[in-house]
Amino acid sequence: MVIPRLLSRSLIPLLLLPMAIACREPVAQTETDTQLAVSDTPSLNVVATFLPMYWFTRAVTGDSAQVQVLIPPGSDVHEYQAKPADVQAIATANILVKNGIGLEEFLDNTITNANNPNLQEINASAGIQPLDDNTPVVKAVDSNHDHDPDHDHNHDDGHHHDHAEGNPHVWLDPVFAQQQVATIRDSLIAADPANQAIYEANAAAYLQQLQQLHQEFEQTLSQYPNCTFITFHDAYPYIANRYNLQQVAIVSVPDASLSPQDLQKTVQAVQQYQAKALFSEPGMENQVLKTLATDLNLPVYEINPLTSGPLDPQHYLTAMRGNLETIANACR
Repeated sequence: MVIPRLLSRSLIPLLLLPMAIACREPVAQTETDTQLAVSDTPSLNVVATFLPMYWFTRAVTGDSAQVQVLIPPGSDVHEYQAKPADVQAIATANILVKNGIGLEEFLDNTITNANNPNLQEINASAGIQPLDDNTPVVKAVDSNHDHDPDHDHNHDDGHHHDHAEGNPHVWLDPVFAQQQVATIRDSLIAADPANQAIYEANAAAYLQQLQQLHQEFEQTLSQYPNCTFITFHDAYPYIANRYNLQQVAIVSVPDASLSPQDLQKTVQAVQQYQAKALFSEPGMENQVLKTLATDLNLPVYEINPLTSGPLDPQHYLTAMRGNLETIANACR
């Protein structure tokens, strides 16, 4: 493992965490260990929509703002339905941090119901050009329909995930994660200039770690150009695009059983793209994957979409290193 160049010796214990595969939970670190500076009294009440936005925001604010996550970790962000407590949280917040690119579909009505004219929204993906299904590294194979870019994708969980604005999973790209952190930093400084020095110092430390993470991905995955993997959640095209891989997204796979047509389309995709592995996620239906793995003679690896885990911002780095190890093992 490559050890990042550090700003402070105090960060050494965090950055020497061992690599973990994506299905393992790391030992949670205390949030105060990840901060370079704090202010005496939090001046902002910030709401982040889901866990990666919380991690990135908390990494910037440290204890100088009160930050809470709206969607409980482990929930399906695509299908989340707002609760009265969410309306109340937004009603009393100064700032709302969202991923954007159409991911948080519940937000518009929730913000309207919150009736908070002073709320400032931070779109962490501002300035990022999203990928779509026509991107060369993204191969969408629908097991029930011929591919239609206007057709909503049925993913492994049976829900329609409409990516009409582009694929929203940008937080899984370490470079775009840096851009999201920088956007959050700049917006927080504009809203709370009194804490500019704190936000800049905390963001600089976290950005350096994210850059080191990117370099590790780049150095490791450069050994496996054009490695193709099959997923059942179209969440990893940004990793594929960044590091010269190919994601084949098999969509609308049934939960209970595979029809002959489903299996035929999947076999064709494996043969056409010479896929190295199947990627599952925590909680994915095991029987479907076992059937596919057996029939296709492919290994199954578990990859982490990073929507669950502890609140410590360092967990993003640890879980992404687990994903890197998973991808490298699959591509060997």
